[in-house]
Amino acid sequence: MAKVCEITGRKRMKGNNVAHSKLRTKRDFSLNLKNKKFWSEEEQRFITLKVSCKGMRIIKKNGLDATLREARKKGLVNLV
Repeated sequence: MAKVCEITGRKRMKGNNVAHSKLRTKRDFSLNLKNKKFWSEEEQRFITLKVSCKGMRIIKKNGLDATLREARKKGLVNLV
């Protein structure tokens, strides 16, 4: 699977390395993605997500079940 956060939908970005002489070369800005297990009270099971640190903060703030509902509405998470 691609390097995409399953909660926020964030992807890696393209950019430039800029040298002192203003010479530009292409580079990638990667996300801080982690494979993380979360306990779902609603489903009584662990759910493994590929999530960025910003996504973890959103889950901590809003709760796992509410966040998963929002991500499913946006089409980001395809869990059974």
